[in-house]
Amino acid sequence: KKNKNKERDMGKKLNFFHKHHTLCKPKQLHEAAQWAKSKNRNHRKKVISEHQKDLKALREKIADIKPQVSSDMFFSYNEALGPPYRVLLDTNFINFAVQNKLDIVKTCMDCLYAKATPVISDCVIAELEKLGRKFNVALKAAKDPRFERLPCSHRGIYADDCICKRVEQSPVFVVATCDRDLKRRLRKIPGVPIMIIKGKKFVVERLPEVNGMG
Repeated sequence: KKNKNKERDMGKKLNFFHKHHTLCKPKQLHEAAQWAKSKNRNHRKKVISEHQKDLKALREKIADIKPQVSSDMFFSYNEALGPPYRVLLDTNFINFAVQNKLDIVKTCMDCLYAKATPVISDCVIAELEKLGRKFNVALKAAKDPRFERLPCSHRGIYADDCICKRVEQSPVFVVATCDRDLKRRLRKIPGVPIMIIKGKKFVVERLPEVNGMG
């Protein structure tokens, strides 16, 4: 309140000095000029700060907007892919989908703009079972009767090796994973689309080039 009163008094003085500057002492004129400069400077800083905040928020919004990849584009990279798409699920992808309360079948179709069938291997089920009670909800989701089940004949239950081997031998899958190491391995295999979870939805990454295409 004191600051407001002081500001009001200085404003009145400034108006008086503007009207009767010939009657004012140099010291008074100097004080009034300095106060006016300070007020203008603070106002400019405030306006610039607000604009910078708005610009930062806009940039963050733009950064979050990713162009949706149409399923038609898959044919130009991998002719073996086509609707209905078969989406091969990784262990952590199922768990993250459950945590984000996403229906895997519906969200896959929303992402691909086409019919999609989630596919799950025996070793992914085995991994979820081995992870214990904490992953019971994810295990229940993985046993959804709408999913296609793939039998595994290999030894061990390391799902990443199984997934990579399957897509190398038969590149007919979209692979759904949030695992950084698995994504790195899959990107080395031409023509394999990778589906990830981002912002409460599924997104397909840009496809690797095939025979120089892309």
